[in-house]
Amino acid sequence: MALNIIFMGTPNFAVPILRALNNSMHKVLTVYTQPPKKKDRGLKESLSPVHKYSKELKLKVRYPKNFDTEEIENIINLKPDVVLVVAYGKILPKELLSINNIKFLNVHPSLLPRWRGAAPIQRAIMNLDKETGVSIMKVISELDAGPIMMQSKIDLTSDTSYLDLSSKLSELGSKMILRSFELIEKKEEKFISQNKTEVTYAEKISKEEAKINWNNKAKKIIAQINALNPNPGSWFKLNDFRIKPIKVKEVKINGIPGEILKKDLTIACSENSVQVIELQKEGKNPMTVEEFIKGNEIKVGQNLNI
Repeated sequence: MALNIIFMGTPNFAVPILRALNNSMHKVLTVYTQPPKKKDRGLKESLSPVHKYSKELKLKVRYPKNFDTEEIENIINLKPDVVLVVAYGKILPKELLSINNIKFLNVHPSLLPRWRGAAPIQRAIMNLDKETGVSIMKVISELDAGPIMMQSKIDLTSDTSYLDLSSKLSELGSKMILRSFELIEKKEEKFISQNKTEVTYAEKISKEEAKINWNNKAKKIIAQINALNPNPGSWFKLNDFRIKPIKVKEVKINGIPGEILKKDLTIACSENSVQVIELQKEGKNPMTVEEFIKGNEIKVGQNLNI
């Protein structure tokens, strides 16, 4: 039996999951996403990745600012079996969640109850976690606190980047949600409550966190760079310009934290050093360090913490 689905999602992470649903036997009734944003001084609207993809698929798209009575009535009239939420960016109101005969499920990119909240992928990398994964859970009014239906794990390494991990978790979530729907069809789904003593929160990344603190260990700084690339991007100041490292590696030499140890832009941390391999100078395109050195002065001994 095919299920009737309302899909709610916004960023790139949600697109492969929508694609999997569209290619399955299940029917996507409509898609909810965040409203278009103004760009280019208000002359043009920017659609969310999910909105763009939905248009390609010729799916109906709605982007209400809030779920008023009329919007909730619209959902009731569509008679979905499941409302699937994937990084939608809005908290669903109790009035919506209390509708009978509709299951509200969420695909969350962490091993709940670890990393509830807005930035679970980035936090797992920045925290040097050894593993993360995907949780399929029931949506309740408390953020990411619903009982869990299914989980699957992915190992992390020191080289794990945000884009790579986000892609892997999205593909994993695509497979898991289809298995979840099979259980629902057979009425075999089971939900297990989260352990409240193990809850951690993945707060939204602040602007302050993007600045590199060379007093941290090299491993921690590399994790920060990997987690925040491409957006908002970690950065440091060199000769009054902001530099965003894109690709880096750890080097086992030591010096005063923040000190440039070599002209290849090897920078000392509190433990070991970070060698920058690719970077982006403020107002410029990404480039290799070799390309950067040709037009920029790098002084060995200069301290970036000062």
